[in-house]
Amino acid sequence: MEPMIQSLSYWLSEHPSISGFRWNHSQIWGSTWSFLITSIAGYIALSVLIRLILAVFRCRKPIPLGPIPAIHSLGMALISITIFIGIIFSSVAEIRDTRWFWRKSKTPLQWFLCFPLGTRPTGRVFFWSYVFYLSRFLHLLRTFFAILRHRKLTFFRLFNQSIQICMSFLWLEFSQSFQIVAILFTSLIYSVVYGYRFLTGIGLRSACFPFVENCQVLLLGCNLVCHVGVLFLHFVKGGGCNGIGAWVFNSVLNAAILLLFMKFYVKMHMRKRRVVVPVVVSDDDQEEESSSAKEIEKKMTSWKTTFLVHVPVIPGRTPSLTNTFVVTLETTLDKATYNCP
Repeated sequence: MEPMIQSLSYWLSEHPSISGFRWNHSQIWGSTWSFLITSIAGYIALSVLIRLILAVFRCRKPIPLGPIPAIHSLGMALISITIFIGIIFSSVAEIRDTRWFWRKSKTPLQWFLCFPLGTRPTGRVFFWSYVFYLSRFLHLLRTFFAILRHRKLTFFRLFNQSIQICMSFLWLEFSQSFQIVAILFTSLIYSVVYGYRFLTGIGLRSACFPFVENCQVLLLGCNLVCHVGVLFLHFVKGGGCNGIGAWVFNSVLNAAILLLFMKFYVKMHMRKRRVVVPVVVSDDDQEEESSSAKEIEKKMTSWKTTFLVHVPVIPGRTPSLTNTFVVTLETTLDKATYNCP
């Protein structure tokens, strides 16, 4: 067991490319402001363009993607768990090597939340922060999957994905405090979420509750608590935290994401309360959950209406005007119910 831990420690924290990492605009791919702005603008433009093309050609049927979404989920789960383990090993090594510099003013727990003033974006921890930043671009593929399979393109999805890339960039650019804890929580939650998506993608039954949405609520709640901790350490404990200006901007963006998500979360549960039939709904995406709830509610309305207005026509008798109306209405409702996916 010990040789395996030593091997992991070397490859995840002591390798020269990791321990000697330095965030540099001229040598590191994706480290410039122009790249950040161009990539986000390109992502939004491409998403809107694909959605418009599908609308122009009236492609209403989902485009089959085969095993691609499941393979993507498996890859993201493995990348997330690697980042989680790597940043744990790197944090332990970084505390061991730099504690002499800040041990009089901070504890290791405080260092996780609040970098000392003058911290530079170099070393093991920032290498994994850079890997996390790059992984955010792989998350963008889920937007295109949602457009092709479900014709869903929402403001929240575009805003959330763009802001996540922007915040990851700011962590590196300003050596921002709080990023270690944020990466730990996010990578752990994502490894679970993408593992769940992979299992449901290969045919396993999904949970009977919104698993993905609940994980996102947990992640946002943990981030909120950690933001309060950074604020406390910066103003109460004294000494200050590095990158506090970027942290303020980060906090505003996180608050906007939290408000938008909670608005969706409340609406989703309000719809579910009006649907009394026990149906298992897939929660692969937030938009899928919302559309599924609407479809189930539509089916329930059709079934109830058919049951209440059904009046059988007596064989051998000429249908009256009322009976003719009822038969026509019942046929229309049955057809509408049949066409519901």
